Amino acid sequence: MEKQRIQKIIAEAGYCSRRKAEELISSGHVKINGRPCKLGDKADSKDIISIDGENLKIPKKRHYYYIMLHKPRGYVTTMSDEFDRKSVSELVKDIPERVYPIGRLDKNSEGLLLFTNDGKFANDIMHPSGHISKIYRVTVRPGITDEQLVKMSEGIEIDGKKTLPCTINVLVNENGRVVLQMVIKEGRNRQIRKMCEAVGLEVARLKRTAIGPVKLGMLKPGAHRELTNEELRALRSAISK
Repeated sequence: MEKQRIQKIIAEAGYCSRRKAEELISSGHVKINGRPCKLGDKADSKDIISIDGENLKIPKKRHYYYIMLHKPRGYVTTMSDEFDRKSVSELVKDIPERVYPIGRLDKNSEGLLLFTNDGKFANDIMHPSGHISKIYRVTVRPGITDEQLVKMSEGIEIDGKKTLPCTINVLVNENGRVVLQMVIKEGRNRQIRKMCEAVGLEVARLKRTAIGPVKLGMLKPGAHRELTNEELRALRSAISK
C-alpha cells in the first residue's frame, strides 16, 4: 500500500465519509503512530491510525454496500445521536458492514437516502462539482404565486449565497395547499425549506423521490434494499458527466 492521505484511508476503511474524516482530523481526534495528525498527512500499511484512541481496522478485502433507504419522518440522519433521538442507523443495522449516509435529510423530511461503506463513491456524489440532481415532492402552504416560483427557480439568496437555478413544476394547486416538484443540483443544509421560507411559503411536507437516475419507487417507509447493478452504473455515469 502506497502512502495515501489519512482521510482517504479512513473513508475507504468504512469508518465514515471523507468529509467527516477531514473534520475528525481537524478537530484532533485522529493520530498516526500515537501522534496527532493534520490534514495533508499521509500513511501506509506500516502506520497505525487511531480515532479517539481506537485503532482503525483496515480490511484487506472488502465488500462494498450501496443501499437505498426510505427514511421516515422523525428520524435524524446521524449514525448516533447525543439526544437519544431516533436515528437512521437503527434502520440499517442489519447490514453486515458499517455503512453511513451519503448526505442527509432533516428530521422532518422523508424519502430517498443512500448509504455506503465506499468512501470514494460517497465523496463523488456529495462533491459540489458532481451536480447530481435531486428531486423533491414539496407540499407548501397557503398558495403560491408566479413571482414566488420565478424567484426560487432563478436562484435565491440563503445563508449569504445564491442558490443555483432549479426546475419547479406545480403538481397540485388547491385552496390553501400546493404540491411542487423541485429539482436541485446542490445539497446545502435544509436548502429546500430555506428557499421556500425566503419567499414566504410554509413547508408542510418534504419528500426526496430521486437522486440522479435512482428513484425511490415503491419502497416502503423504513425499508431498505441494495442498489441494482443498473442503478449503480447509471449513478456512476451521472457522476462522471
